[in-house]
Amino acid sequence: MKLLPKFLAISAVAFSVGFSAQAAEITGAGATFPAPVYAKWAEAYKSATGNSMNYQAIGSGGGVKQITAKTVDFGASDDPIAGDKLEKAGLVQFPAVIGGIVPVANLQGVAPGEMKLDGATLAKIFSGDITKWDDAAIAKLNSGLELPSQPITLVYRSDSSGTTAGFTNYLAEIEPSFKDKVGAGKTVNWKSGIGGKGNAGVAANVVKLAGSIGYVEYAYAKQNKMTHVSLINKAGNAVQPSDKSFAAAAAGADWSAKPGFGIGLSNQADPAAWPIVSASFILMHEKADEPARSAEVLKFFRWAFENGNEMALELDYVPMPASVVKQIQSSWAAIKDGSGQAVYAVK
Repeated sequence: MKLLPKFLAISAVAFSVGFSAQAAEITGAGATFPAPVYAKWAEAYKSATGNSMNYQAIGSGGGVKQITAKTVDFGASDDPIAGDKLEKAGLVQFPAVIGGIVPVANLQGVAPGEMKLDGATLAKIFSGDITKWDDAAIAKLNSGLELPSQPITLVYRSDSSGTTAGFTNYLAEIEPSFKDKVGAGKTVNWKSGIGGKGNAGVAANVVKLAGSIGYVEYAYAKQNKMTHVSLINKAGNAVQPSDKSFAAAAAGADWSAKPGFGIGLSNQADPAAWPIVSASFILMHEKADEPARSAEVLKFFRWAFENGNEMALELDYVPMPASVVKQIQSSWAAIKDGSGQAVYAVK
């Protein structure tokens, strides 16, 4: 907490009590993908303002359900809602942060980033067409790397997940047959393997299961010291996950191309781009039943855009570019109270 001015001790106590009594508390639920950075922002925001943001990482599908049911002040999803569906549901959508989805494996003797895979081979692994680690397709990409003749155990999200949507949409784009066999979206028909709830559940299962491979947001891979896989991108380069390779994927994005900023960032042509990148989106009702609470949500994200960039970078997320933040804040004018007035105006 910031230091108080040099009042008398009794005045400082009175100030503190009054401040706490008026502190605001907002609630959100949804994607596990951005949960680490939201937690960091919330802690710093409370320290700076005294106001709380409580976020439940329950998966993107759960976040959409919660905001639709009006049980939270905002929902969060890594799978953007299409413009016609936003309009039908009376929702406003904007991106809050950008991150990368990374394959993670548990293979003895293989160091983080040492194994290389391309999108086609990754799709064949997760569709069940490649079942052993020493398969010829994997060996061809990893000359000199000793691969075990060991069955591959797939680990996937068991909940409705924006991370799954980002991952499977990429695989279906690279290998169209993947969509026919498995699907593409927040929930799909995995042919085999073990499910885990949230990014944390997938990470935990990969850590304990030898020979397994899963997919998580990069912050979870770093936090759990997991063995990530290097990927060959659209330009044909083997790249490592980092805030720089995620930013390269987002650099040429046209955020105005779709309603609600709902664009995809994967499989970009930049030579340095990580191939599986996603923005995480915030969902709010266009007509606010509780305007003061909606305004508090927007105040929180304004604070995060202005003060949270370094915190995001520390966790290898990519902050929204300043030019996009201006567009986002302009879009908030659509969130109105019962009299048709914007609940929060950015000055």
